[in-house]
Amino acid sequence: MSVSPLSVLRLKVIAEADSGALLRVLERFHNLGVLPRRVIAEFTSADALSIQVDIAGVEESRMTLIAEKVGQIPLVSRAYWHYA
Repeated sequence: MSVSPLSVLRLKVIAEADSGALLRVLERFHNLGVLPRRVIAEFTSADALSIQVDIAGVEESRMTLIAEKVGQIPLVSRAYWHYA
């Protein structure tokens, strides 16, 4: 099944407010050779880091695998994806 380069999937991550959390999340994309369209990171009122990564042209199964791998990062408390 081909994936439209215009379909955008969004990875949402909640992580500890640690300076290395964003780097570790983005490292997963780098290791797979996937370039995000957009990355947004901000601190929440609960002293956590909210990270949003938009990816175009990636199959759902691959995005599920990426979310599972990101969820295994010790600083990450939650990782999931949805359509943007």
